[in-house]
Amino acid sequence: MITIENLTKFYGNNRAVNNISFTINDNEILGFLGPNGAGKSTTMNMIAGYLPMSGGTVTISGTDISKDPVKAKAKIGYLPQDPPVYPDMRVKEYMSFCAGLKRIPHSKKKDEIKRVMELLSITDVKDKLIKNLSGGYKRRVGFAQAILGNPDFIILDEPTVGLDPNQVIEVRNIIKDLRKSHSVIFSSHILSEVSEVCDRVVIINKGDIRAIDTIENLEKSFGATSVLHIKVNGSKTKSASIIEMTKGVKEITDITEEDNGSFSFTAQLDGNAEEVRRNLMAELIQNKVDIAEIYSEKPNLENVFIELINRPAKSGGLMELINEITPENITNSDDDKKEENE
Repeated sequence: MITIENLTKFYGNNRAVNNISFTINDNEILGFLGPNGAGKSTTMNMIAGYLPMSGGTVTISGTDISKDPVKAKAKIGYLPQDPPVYPDMRVKEYMSFCAGLKRIPHSKKKDEIKRVMELLSITDVKDKLIKNLSGGYKRRVGFAQAILGNPDFIILDEPTVGLDPNQVIEVRNIIKDLRKSHSVIFSSHILSEVSEVCDRVVIINKGDIRAIDTIENLEKSFGATSVLHIKVNGSKTKSASIIEMTKGVKEITDITEEDNGSFSFTAQLDGNAEEVRRNLMAELIQNKVDIAEIYSEKPNLENVFIELINRPAKSGGLMELINEITPENITNSDDDKKEENE
């Protein structure tokens, strides 16, 4: 288990990470999300021991990384945003160099390098200079060095950037397999990717944690903000009036006129989506409105992320703002921090 307690980072007077706390459990993939400048890479660099912290502690399987960095870092594999590769080395030379840094016994070195190169499908470029590789291959080489030596904890910062669709699928499957014997911290801007591979997520913005929970729980928490899409043939004013008067409809947020004269409405709901849909359909039929289409859109991780990041902070602080969503998992916030550029 990795335990992060009251982690803080200042750059001069700029507080980039603000007293955050969370854990990464054994055999868990934890998604780490936030917009650019949120403090994600800074946090991951501190967890990996690459960047000194201004305050707080990072404990790796009981070892404080500040007090015994050699022991703690031996348990960590890290792929930062920019792969830490040496462009003038050949791939196999670089892997051998990394194996030496990680103190992999000579008797196991050859087999271990072979294992990770095959796993990341880079064996075919082992004799090439790294500077001559594509961006996707360089990232896969960086990923290979992160898992070299089979560390307990893997930190992956945007591991699929620059990969083609087939490679993305391969890497996703590798990350899922890592769960069997590793813990993984996984940062990505591709939220569908996070939804597919992660057990829990931490959402951070401007150095503050906005939410910590499973994706399923977060999506359920936003069930009250479901969306209903309605398309009718004609009767714009009449249809809009019926929709607005239907119990459970919060507001109509968009009305679009189609080329064939029909109208599409988007309505935000504050009631059960299926119940609202049934009631609205009954009202429209009763008033002889020709329904072309009606369906609800359930909230997903993208909806949750956008809502959390864009909500203005209340005067009571971020705890008051997010308390209704994940009350047991939210840390306190400070609204007056400047954003750190990652």
